[in-house]
Amino acid sequence: MRSDDLLAFAETVKGFMPRAEGLALYNAALEQAAVLPATWLEVGAWCGKSAVYLGAAAEQRGAVLYSLDHHHGSEENQEGWEHFDPDLVDPFDGRLNTLSTWQRTIARALLEDTVIGLVGPSSVVASHFDQPLDLLFIDGGHGRDVAWADYESWAPKVLAGGLLMIHDVFEDPNDGGRPPYEIYLAALSSGHFEETSREGSLRVLRRR
Repeated sequence: MRSDDLLAFAETVKGFMPRAEGLALYNAALEQAAVLPATWLEVGAWCGKSAVYLGAAAEQRGAVLYSLDHHHGSEENQEGWEHFDPDLVDPFDGRLNTLSTWQRTIARALLEDTVIGLVGPSSVVASHFDQPLDLLFIDGGHGRDVAWADYESWAPKVLAGGLLMIHDVFEDPNDGGRPPYEIYLAALSSGHFEETSREGSLRVLRRR
C-alpha cells in the first residue's frame, strides 16, 4: 500500500490521535536518519492507529516497528470512563481486548512484515528486550506508576541521535493527565534529550 493510502487508512482506525498529530508522528519518523536495520518501538498500541502512521514511515526507512501493548486497555478506557468502547469487550472474560482489532488493522494495511506485535506488560517485556532503539514512541497508560514505568524502562534504550516521542503531553492540567507531561519534563531535565518539534499534545525529542 502506498504511503498516501496508508495515511488515509490510518484515519479510519479507532483511536484518539488527531490527524495533525498522526501526520506529525509520521513525518518525524520519516525524517529520522536511515539506520539499517533500524529498530523502532511504540508503547501503547490500542487498535493500531499510531502503528499505521509509524509503520508507513518504517516501511520507507527499512525499519521494523515493534508495537507493544497488553491489549486490555488503560484505566481511562475502562467501563464508566469517557473513552470506554463496549464493542471492544471480549465476551469470554468481560475484559477489553483490542488484540484482534489491532491484528486486523495491521493486516489490512499490509504492514505485517514491518509492524511486529508484542503482547504483555511493558516493564516485563522491557526487562527482556536488549535491542537498542532508533525510535521510541510512548503512548501507554496515563496513570502515574504506568507512565513512569514506561519511561524508565524504555527511554534508556534509545540510541544517541534516536527519537523519543511522547503523546498526550498537556501543560494545562485541565486538558489532560499529568504523568505524560511529567515524563516529558524529566526527559528534558535529564540532559539526555532535546526537543525538536511539537504538534498538539505530541512532543518529539532527540537523544543527544
